[in-house]
Amino acid sequence: MAKLSPLMILPPVIFAGLAAMFWVSMERGGDPNALPSMMVGRAAPPVILTPLGDSPPFTDATLRDGHAKLLNYWASWCAPCRAEAPMLDKIAASGVPIYGVNYKDKKEDALAFLAETGSPYAAIGADLAGKMALNWGVYGVPETYVIDGKGKVLLRFPGPITESVWTKTIQPALQKAAAE
Repeated sequence: MAKLSPLMILPPVIFAGLAAMFWVSMERGGDPNALPSMMVGRAAPPVILTPLGDSPPFTDATLRDGHAKLLNYWASWCAPCRAEAPMLDKIAASGVPIYGVNYKDKKEDALAFLAETGSPYAAIGADLAGKMALNWGVYGVPETYVIDGKGKVLLRFPGPITESVWTKTIQPALQKAAAE
């Protein structure tokens, strides 16, 4: 019978240890999709946008106008952005101002997307190179921020806004923003 070498036992032991570590971190780690935001609690970074369509983009002053608002990063090539479009229309119709940032998109594609889905945005601009998104710490689109009237970021929500996300996450943050 062949003698077992410690080197033969080592790989399965290491694998079992790593598997146990990953399992424990997933059980204790909370939401694995939740990525931290460097912006929550801080002043909104500068607005660096180019016009998209006929109207000029919003500005830094827009984010500090004394009213709570949403800032939404989106793109025409983003399927979840298309999925959240009806909910954004509903939110805008309720009187909540939403400011749109078109992320790394072709102008003609972005305008076609808005023509097809409708535009819930009070004002909009394009971030062609992604520089503004980088300053905001955007991980991907869609991504939405709740901004208070002084321009402070109160919440970052990655992913499409659904009815549930609206009532459980975004709306409470907006109410907090309006109270500040």
